[in-house]
Amino acid sequence: MDRFQEIPLSAFYKKKKALGGVASFKRGGDNMPARNKKNFRSTKSGAGMTAAGVASYRRKNPGSKLSTAVTEDNPGKKRSARRKSYCARSLGQMKKFPKAAKDPNSRLRQARRRWKC
Repeated sequence: MDRFQEIPLSAFYKKKKALGGVASFKRGGDNMPARNKKNFRSTKSGAGMTAAGVASYRRKNPGSKLSTAVTEDNPGKKRSARRKSYCARSLGQMKKFPKAAKDPNSRLRQARRRWKC
């Protein structure tokens, strides 16, 4: 039974005190690139991030796996799985925002059209 060692309570309190009482987390979320013509498409051209926008996002968020939309007709296995996942998520947005779902020129509908959902 040597695998299970008892941790002395004093060690726990020392660690908690060193952390300032509670663990602190960075607030705010991801750093997004500027909303301009270089980084984001207009609604008419598909309403998503451009390749430059994705590159900018990945520079600001190291370790990110963000990639551009899957727009080709016959994507590989992983990319087709990404498309399927995106289409399922955006369908939920269509249900949540019926006003955007009815408008054919909304960013949601244009993005779904670009992803071929």
